[in-house]
Amino acid sequence: MRIETLRVARLALSTALVLTATAIVNVYVPATRGYFNLGETMIYLTALLFDPLTAAFAGGVGSALADVILGYSIYAPATLLIKSAEGAAASFLVRKFRKWKASQKVIFALSLITVALYFMILLAIGYTLFVGEVEFSLTGLATLKGFLTPSSWMLLAILATATPFYHLIRQRGEIGLIIVALLLAGGIMISGYFLYEQVVLGYYALAEVPVNFGQVILGIAVAIPIYSILKRYQKTSENS
Repeated sequence: MRIETLRVARLALSTALVLTATAIVNVYVPATRGYFNLGETMIYLTALLFDPLTAAFAGGVGSALADVILGYSIYAPATLLIKSAEGAAASFLVRKFRKWKASQKVIFALSLITVALYFMILLAIGYTLFVGEVEFSLTGLATLKGFLTPSSWMLLAILATATPFYHLIRQRGEIGLIIVALLLAGGIMISGYFLYEQVVLGYYALAEVPVNFGQVILGIAVAIPIYSILKRYQKTSENS
């Protein structure tokens, strides 16, 4: 009974965190009528801390509820499936990669190549395809409008990949494999929304690809430091 209670509490807390992170800050993308959000931060943190089922439930249900609350109900069915798959894949891959016995040099090289590919793809797509007006909204209380120029994507790409690259250089080892796992899981989200927007909704789906790339990178940049802090706290508590 205690185990079941803890599991329900974990599911509820994780789902609430994903919902809050997704809804609290969002940037509207006029071309696809979608939005940039911080949901990946909590989906990835849940994946790092808990099992694939918990990550799938929190990612899918929390994100879909946010779509409904924010008025993007047309995305909710796809979100439920896509974010569930992303969360489950992230948790599953992290656990598999932790068991992978490879040299530090191989792990570092694989991680560095993956981060570099994300940087180049984000820069290329953003620079050539996604320019124009964007709207920034903070929990519906304030809205700011801006304009993205092609040259601004160089700075955005550098900022987006700076934190994962920093952690990769500083810690290597397990962190490198975690980065790879989360980037691969993020690819499910990026491709899933592209197909849904392009095939089902008939929108100009390429416009949101760099936005979703940014969500993945930012999610990793926030989730990994929080995860590292929680791990250090856990070890301290166990040793005290």
